[in-house]
Amino acid sequence: MSIEEEILKLEERIQGLKSRISAHSPKIKMVQELEEPEDELPRKKREKFLFKGYSIVSCAILHRELNYLKDAGFLDADRILYTIPGLHENPLRLRAELKRQLNNAKRNSGKIIVVYGSGCYIDTRDPFFCIDALLKEEGGEIKRIRVKNCIDALCSIEEREKIAQGKKVYWLSPGWLEYWKQIFKDWDIGKANETFPQNDKAILLDGVDFFDEYSRRYPERVLEFSDWMRLSIEPYKISLERVKKLLLDVIAPIEERG
Repeated sequence: MSIEEEILKLEERIQGLKSRISAHSPKIKMVQELEEPEDELPRKKREKFLFKGYSIVSCAILHRELNYLKDAGFLDADRILYTIPGLHENPLRLRAELKRQLNNAKRNSGKIIVVYGSGCYIDTRDPFFCIDALLKEEGGEIKRIRVKNCIDALCSIEEREKIAQGKKVYWLSPGWLEYWKQIFKDWDIGKANETFPQNDKAILLDGVDFFDEYSRRYPERVLEFSDWMRLSIEPYKISLERVKKLLLDVIAPIEERG
C-alpha cells in the first residue's frame, strides 16, 4: 500500500469517527439534561428576574455595591434610585429626598425596596418619627432591609468583631471614602477630634475591589481623609453575600403572599 493510500484510509477513519460522535452528541446532551438534579432546575429559574416588578431606593453611599450586583445579573430591579449621600446628618433634607425618590420609584414599580438602616434617619425634634414611620406614611408596598446602617448592610456586627480583633475601629465603605467631604461638611475640627482619635484605626469594607484602584489613582484623596481623621485607613475585602441575603429576605415575604 502506498503512502497516499494509507493517508486516504486514515482520513476516512477520522471522518467516520467524527460522524459517530456527531450522531451520539444529541443523546449525550439529552442524558446530561435529564441527569441534572431536580432541585437544581427550579433554583436556576428563581435566580433570574428575582427583582422584576421592584424598584430600589438607596442612599448613594452604597451605589458601587448595588451597581456591582446589578452588573452581575443579581439585582435585576426595574430601577435603582439613589438619594444624595450623607444626609443622615440632615433629617429634614433626607426626609424630602427620600420622598422624592420614593415617588419616582412608584412611577416605575408597584413594589419598592428601601436600602436604608434604622439609624440613618433620626430627627431629634421628633424622635418617635423613625424611618419606618416615614415609609408607612408614604403608603404602598414599601419594605426596608433590616439593618442599622450601611456598614451593617455590608458586614454584621459579629463579623466586624472578628475583623477588629479587639481593636477599636471606625468602619468605612467605598462610599464613605468617596463622599466624606459631603458627609462631614458640617463638622468642625473639634467634633472630628472628639470622634476619631478614640479609635485605633479605620477599616474600609471593600466588596467591589475598590480601594486598591482608588488609592492608586487618587492617593492624595485617601491621605487627606486619613490625615483629617488622624487614623490610618486599612482595606478589608468582603463578599456581598450579606447584601444579597438582606435583599432576598425583603422580597421573600412579599412573594409568599403572592
